[in-house]
Amino acid sequence: MKNLIRSVKYFLALCVLCTAIMLLNQTLGWSQLSMRETFDVMFHTTRGALLPIVMVVAAAFYPRFGFARRKIEGDVVEHRTQIINAMLDSGFKLVREEDEVMYFRARSIFTKLFLLWDDEIRVSQYGQWIIIEGVRRGVAMSAYRLQGFINVLKRNE
Repeated sequence: MKNLIRSVKYFLALCVLCTAIMLLNQTLGWSQLSMRETFDVMFHTTRGALLPIVMVVAAAFYPRFGFARRKIEGDVVEHRTQIINAMLDSGFKLVREEDEVMYFRARSIFTKLFLLWDDEIRVSQYGQWIIIEGVRRGVAMSAYRLQGFINVLKRNE
């Protein structure tokens, strides 16, 4: 159910983006067609129908490719400070902790909007690994920073 909601939100965001581009073209005089004619071309020609099909396919696969999971060797308790600093540097703040699991959310309303309010990143322990999972962009940035912080800590020991 969560993936269906994510797909629908992404599809609606793509629709808003497409409409905004069409409005911008119309407003700046870059388009020779009216909005009505543009929609007619988009839905009544083979070539034009490709855009909505691509939008639906992209939205359907968004939950699969828009979210990630990274493993970093370390300990959530031992590297708590480094985890929080890496997340803060990546634009996320700690919102709650349960056992050895930390939950982070985007600090900025613009980031939340950009991520379609799917901005939660979960940091947990699995064996010798710190697991970071959530939206791909946030996970990639924070995992890179956390790995750097842990490497600096190891070098200074």
